[in-house]
Amino acid sequence: MEIRVRKPVSHPMPEIAAFVADMKAVFGEREINEAICRSKAGEPTFYACENGRTAGTPTPAQTNVWCVDGAVRDRHYCAGCDGSCVGTAKSCRA
Repeated sequence: MEIRVRKPVSHPMPEIAAFVADMKAVFGEREINEAICRSKAGEPTFYACENGRTAGTPTPAQTNVWCVDGAVRDRHYCAGCDGSCVGTAKSCRA
């Protein structure tokens, strides 16, 4: 009787498979499997695309995306601020 050893089948999405394995190691297999199962049922909890293949449910199109410009990024926080320093180049001293 001849015993044949099957070659391991390469995964169609190897980078995603490695990422999912890492996430399972960090967050737990149950939690990640639940997110993937929910995405297969239509919830946007997981979505991946690699090598022309997709898995999961993508998030809805973002039609109302908030854009951040330099003015917002350069703002500062002043403890006890009443907002009077907003739009100025200096901090208020409340």
